[in-house]
Amino acid sequence: MGWMDKAKHAAESLQGKTKKKTGEATGDKSLQAEGQADQGQASVKKVGDNVKDAFNN
Repeated sequence: MGWMDKAKHAAESLQGKTKKKTGEATGDKSLQAEGQADQGQASVKKVGDNVKDAFNN
């Protein structure tokens, strides 16, 4: 797995966390849910990265 993919997935997670926190601060439940969903997707991608790394070593 390339470092670019890992960096991209980390950025996606951070973006989701930012959306979630912004939604919490503004009371926007939709933005909170979107941020949480983005974080979940990024987490799944990170797990996939780790699995690929385990098989490549």
